[in-house]
Amino acid sequence: MRKVKVENGYYILKLEDIIEQNNLSLNKIIRDTNTDFKVLKRIITGKLIRVDIYVIARLCDYFNCSMSDIIEYVPNNNE
Repeated sequence: MRKVKVENGYYILKLEDIIEQNNLSLNKIIRDTNTDFKVLKRIITGKLIRVDIYVIARLCDYFNCSMSDIIEYVPNNNE
């Protein structure tokens, strides 16, 4: 799980944990989901600028999970 700080809060990236829990290799996921290695690596490391909803949809379908299981946004508490 990685936290990526953004202007109004942060994102929690959970793909790496999901991959480990399912005991899968990146190569298998790449082949099975037809997703580029660099794209998966950016989602795992948090070095992404934009989130491709089509990629997230493929990953959700593959892992039978929801988007928030892969990427979660947590806003700052502005009290």
